[in-house]
Amino acid sequence: MTQVWTTDKEDINVLFNELFSAWSHGDGTAFANCFTEDVDYITFFGQHLKGRKEVESAHQELFNGVLKGSQMQGRIVNIRFLNNELAIVHCNGNTKMPSQKKYSEKRESINTNIVIKQNGKWMITAFHNCRVKEPNFFIKWLMKKGKKNG
Repeated sequence: MTQVWTTDKEDINVLFNELFSAWSHGDGTAFANCFTEDVDYITFFGQHLKGRKEVESAHQELFNGVLKGSQMQGRIVNIRFLNNELAIVHCNGNTKMPSQKKYSEKRESINTNIVIKQNGKWMITAFHNCRVKEPNFFIKWLMKKGKKNG
């Protein structure tokens, strides 16, 4: 089973590299093809895109508009296999706009993905993205208050 998962990890890495490449080429169709037909895709600001077609059209609109020429980099942080055809993948990613020389830490995100093997190919069936942020003063205060009361 370990050998199978080694090959599956490589295939999952290929899937995410295809995702990053599609973004960097502004290709909404190639981007959406990394997802299952019935994907649940949650953007970093909480919008729920339902299905590959919505992912494709929403991203192509972004690639043609506000994200035109943007580049994406990312890396898989962890893959946890639930069985031979289902895994949870955590990935860190970042984008840079054409006017930027380097990737900004303020644009770093982490996403949780459920990937499924369909017809021998790994696809993302659920995606949830959010910005990586340090807790602000108020959140830190609440955390300290919670420790005192706990």
